Amino acid sequence: MASRSTTDKAFQAIVIDDEGRICADIPESACQQEPGNFFKHVGALALTKSADGLIDPKLVLSWLMTSLGAPVALIGLLVPVREAGALLPQLLTAGYLRRLQRRKWVWAVGSTIQGLAAAVIGLIAISLTGAAAGWAIVLALAILALARSVCSVCYKDVLGKTIDQSRRGTATGLAGSIASVTVIVYALALSFQLVDRMTLVIGGLFLAGGAWMVSAMLFATLKERAGATAGGKNALKEALHNFTYLRDDPQLVRFILTRGLLTATALAPPFMIAVGSEAGEGYDKLGFLVLASALAGLLSSFVWGRLSDRSSRKVLVFSALLAAIILGTTSWLAFADRLAGGYILPVLLFGLMIAYQGVRLGRSTHLVDMADEDTRAAYTALSNTVIGLLLLAGGVFSLVANWFGGEVVLAIMAGMSGLAILAAWGLDEVQRE
Repeated sequence: MASRSTTDKAFQAIVIDDEGRICADIPESACQQEPGNFFKHVGALALTKSADGLIDPKLVLSWLMTSLGAPVALIGLLVPVREAGALLPQLLTAGYLRRLQRRKWVWAVGSTIQGLAAAVIGLIAISLTGAAAGWAIVLALAILALARSVCSVCYKDVLGKTIDQSRRGTATGLAGSIASVTVIVYALALSFQLVDRMTLVIGGLFLAGGAWMVSAMLFATLKERAGATAGGKNALKEALHNFTYLRDDPQLVRFILTRGLLTATALAPPFMIAVGSEAGEGYDKLGFLVLASALAGLLSSFVWGRLSDRSSRKVLVFSALLAAIILGTTSWLAFADRLAGGYILPVLLFGLMIAYQGVRLGRSTHLVDMADEDTRAAYTALSNTVIGLLLLAGGVFSLVANWFGGEVVLAIMAGMSGLAILAAWGLDEVQRE
């Protein structure tokens, strides 16, 4: 009883404002379980976010495959496999998952598979080199991404059933801040080479595997009520049916448009580093980028989360504005040959990472709150599938950079962010008083 009282007090201190605790869109039974569920969400999500930072494909795995002598073509597959594998299958899996009244078990299994896949990548790094290592890592990452896609479909649905709409952004934001501390320590170790870098990277892979498995066990203890199962149809039929939401809900179309334009915040960092390198900046890409991303998450995730609980629409607007300013400034400085020297590029990249955190938390909270229990899983799957296709198409930016330069790509992405301001401005305020 004392433990529960402590949990309640901590919950009250973190998320309850002067108006008191009110549950607007979850039933009283779920409301009573909310304090314990809140911290289980935070713990499980903090572990998975930490694991994500430890294996970051565009940074850590790219460095690992380069060190193992894998072909460049395989290294180039890492981000597309990771992003598309995590997003594209969701439209097909959502229909089957709708048949399940309690989806926390699926999330727990998916998290366990991710942990095993991360550990397998660690074993590959120890035992293989060259093309064999490259193909094996890409395959393991594909399995990890597929498991992640299942978790993604289930997570927002479970979050919507167990945490009230006024506190969802706080839960995910707090988890992001906690995870950032872990990744910062890891990034500092990489930057200062306190341990041999290869040893540290392989150790990080096994640590990530353990974090995913522990998060699975924690998530399985959530008090989740049985949910709606309507829509649990044949996967292909359900996928085709989900596209009708694009016809019937203009706000969903606008949300997907906003999110699509804001993929610029995820795609831009490699191009920023590329133009910085051309300007003569010699950064340690691995340690520096991991550190910049983690610091931005630590300083901004909780704040973005709290703001998202008040207005996820405004968070998306402000994030898009910040991204447009950062990317536009970086492009202009690159054209003017003024990126070299000082801390210009580190500050710009740090600013973009803050915008990226706002995009992630704003879009996640907005989608959960704009949907209801019957449409949440379908909206999530449909949105993620469309964005997965757009991220695959983002490979075109590499061709543009090759032909016209990275500064042109950054200018285009600044324009995308500017258009996202207008798209986000027209979204409804979905956080009800």
